[in-house]
Amino acid sequence: MTDVKVIFRRPLPGGYFSIERSFAAIWPVLAGHQTTRVERVTACCVSKGFWPRLRILAQMAALRADVFHISGDIHFAAPALPGQKTILTVHDCGFLKHPNPITRRLLYFFWLKWPVRHCRFVTTVSEATKAEIVRHTGCDPGKITVIPSAIPEHFRPVPQVFFAEKPRILHIGSAPNKNLRRHIEALRGLPVVLHIVARLRDSEKYLLDQSGIEYCCTPNLDDAALVQAYKTCDMLLFASTLEGFGMPILEAQSVGRPVVTSNCSSMPEVAGAGACFVNPLDVASIRAGVLRVIRDTEFRETIVQRGFDNARRFQTEAVAAAYWLLYQKI
Repeated sequence: MTDVKVIFRRPLPGGYFSIERSFAAIWPVLAGHQTTRVERVTACCVSKGFWPRLRILAQMAALRADVFHISGDIHFAAPALPGQKTILTVHDCGFLKHPNPITRRLLYFFWLKWPVRHCRFVTTVSEATKAEIVRHTGCDPGKITVIPSAIPEHFRPVPQVFFAEKPRILHIGSAPNKNLRRHIEALRGLPVVLHIVARLRDSEKYLLDQSGIEYCCTPNLDDAALVQAYKTCDMLLFASTLEGFGMPILEAQSVGRPVVTSNCSSMPEVAGAGACFVNPLDVASIRAGVLRVIRDTEFRETIVQRGFDNARRFQTEAVAAAYWLLYQKI
């Protein structure tokens, strides 16, 4: 019996549990394997500050297993584990865009360069992120395996008549790369309802009030409430500036909602042919994409059908099998 410990960060209170939700879809398959005992380990504290991170390193050094798998975010913990037994999953390299050059350099070394060099295998969720890792670290591309996120089974088709007169547009995420400010500008003056799944900053509330857009905000949704948000929306607006993967694209496609997303980073790779692509840095492009989905019925129905076809690529069993194969290699 192979003993595998999959290590998760401790999420910030009120944070968006993207990594946890990504692995939750495949966990029953991983944990139910007859020749592999997979155990979940959560970091002892939130990765914020020097001393909490030192405690996490001590926790990692005390673990015993045949295989260790850091599921993401706490990459710095990898050197505390035996390198030849460790797999590191890097979801994206967005942390390298930190505005402070000193912090950015520290993140580069402790979250990317050293952990990637130390671990036996690295996985990532898209070819776009793999290319970034290779470019920043000089790592042998053969060391990196692309294993996409799997779609949770509770995201299933839900038919709904598109309300073109006043569509409900879903926005998910509060990080700067989620591009909420440009979304607001792009929707200014349009008869829409913007549903924001994120905690708003005061500056964003001000922009929304000035724009005249009807909106609602529901942060910290559990899985059931998030599925309901997809069911009740008319489209997903996900013109992010950077994504390691972009799970909301697949969630919306699985439910049967048209998607407006970015023509850069990993998003074209993930969305396939099932989305309307826009330039996330160009407000006019975002607005044009939204209006096309609202006004062009044939185009809208086409990308919805192509979204269903695309989502079939990300089934639970195939994703879990890819991780299990790496565990067996170790």
